[in-house]
Amino acid sequence: MMPDMDGLTVCRTLRQLPGRYLYLILLTSRQSPEDMIEGLDSGADDFLTKPYNLAELRARLRAGERVLALQDDLLRSQEVLKHEATHDRLTGLWNRGRILDELARELRRTRREATSLAVVMADVDHFKRINDSHGHAVGDTVLHRVGQRILSTLRASDSIGRFGGEEFLLVLPRADVNGGRDVAERVRGSLAAAPIIAPSGEVRVTMSLGVACSTTTLGDSAALVEAADRALYEAKANGRNRVELSVIGPRRSVPT
Repeated sequence: MMPDMDGLTVCRTLRQLPGRYLYLILLTSRQSPEDMIEGLDSGADDFLTKPYNLAELRARLRAGERVLALQDDLLRSQEVLKHEATHDRLTGLWNRGRILDELARELRRTRREATSLAVVMADVDHFKRINDSHGHAVGDTVLHRVGQRILSTLRASDSIGRFGGEEFLLVLPRADVNGGRDVAERVRGSLAAAPIIAPSGEVRVTMSLGVACSTTTLGDSAALVEAADRALYEAKANGRNRVELSVIGPRRSVPT
């Protein structure tokens, strides 16, 4: 019963606003059940009639605070679950499913815009030896820090995910095969230039990398990944700690 805009309209208007949830208590001189129902239907969380009791109002406000606190807890839990569903726990990078989703999305955009897209499959050389020599805890540290070092070499538009084990997949929008090779060489050089610092001391790490590009590889994202994987195995076969570009033909069998 206010001028210009009554309380019911205020509630409806506030409920349309984006952002954090607002807890609304409708304070009114109307006391009929119909008025209460109309008030709650308009978006109010609670309904209090005049003249009101101050202690009752405070109690209802405390109830509203509990509702908002529960909502904040729920939102935080949802964010944690969302992060865990899309990120690799060990490295903090995107997991396999999320990086493949990103690849598929970028490939669709590449086709719409008639540009190019490069992918890089990267594998830590002789990672089993690191685990055997230093232990799995150090191996986990190495994988985490390798991922962070790779990430530091990429553009803001590039993406990286842990593909599995000691393999990483890089998605490089608007990069042709030469651009993909340049990024892969930058990653390889960054890891070869300085050791990984682990609790047990310095660990020398090198990577083999395979590059494929949408302008030279026909097919969907799976075919692009397969081409990069084939190039990766060529890099391993040719001595490791190197970059190879995708070529047509069967993948060679190389010991890990």
